[in-house]
Amino acid sequence: MALAALGVLARPALAATQAVYHGGTYFGSVVVEPGQVVDGDLTVIFGDATIEGIVEGNCNVVGGSCFTTPGGIVTGQVNQVGGAVTQAVVPWAPPDSGYSPFVPDHRLLWRLSWNLLALLVFLIFPLRTRMVLDRLERHPGLSVAAGLIGCIAVIPLAVLLAITILLIPLILLEMVFLLASAFLGTAALALLIGRRLCELVSPSTTPSPLVALLCGIVLITAGELVPVVGTLVLILVGLIGLGATILSFAGESLSAPVGGPPISGPPMTAA
Repeated sequence: MALAALGVLARPALAATQAVYHGGTYFGSVVVEPGQVVDGDLTVIFGDATIEGIVEGNCNVVGGSCFTTPGGIVTGQVNQVGGAVTQAVVPWAPPDSGYSPFVPDHRLLWRLSWNLLALLVFLIFPLRTRMVLDRLERHPGLSVAAGLIGCIAVIPLAVLLAITILLIPLILLEMVFLLASAFLGTAALALLIGRRLCELVSPSTTPSPLVALLCGIVLITAGELVPVVGTLVLILVGLIGLGATILSFAGESLSAPVGGPPISGPPMTAA
């Protein structure tokens, strides 16, 4: 249903160039009109971005090109993959990107600060984080599905709470739950990634949860800073984190091993 809705929403965007007034992700060619200020990153998929106004953020274009007129300004970075010029000359080669590794990136501090808050959440709620990690390990696909359903249900649920008037304060509780889910999910996913990395580097040793969590946070932060791909990493981390957190409140039935009892060897004799 979500993919079908996404396809319906993408059809008018692919038909003609649309004017944008705020940051976000758009399908098809877009234009920022003269005098218009777009707050936030602008991501365009399968289309061109014509900047005649101001974009206060990054301009990411996948499957198109970014054109900036003399009066257009992009305060962040211009990242484009699959531009028209490159496709005309060498269709299979990636185009040049506006990203420069020698230019300081202010996103690094923001990403690190956000992900390090996940470390603080783990230190405060270690048991809940381990429950989220358990759901993530046992049900990765179900975690993504639950996160997608949760994202879709956020706005309708907030509207229903607002209609009742008496339950409007619960909207704040819903926002707090989403924020806590993001931190819990990031901490659990970082713990899982860091533990797998430590096992690959040193299979004979068991890493401490804190070391594994720090390694995972570094890897997730590095992935989020990659142009264009970082946005997909951020979305995936959010979906998995939200879904695994929702499943952690689903009860103990989901904590049972899938497919029968765990595989184990014969019991060891005591000395």
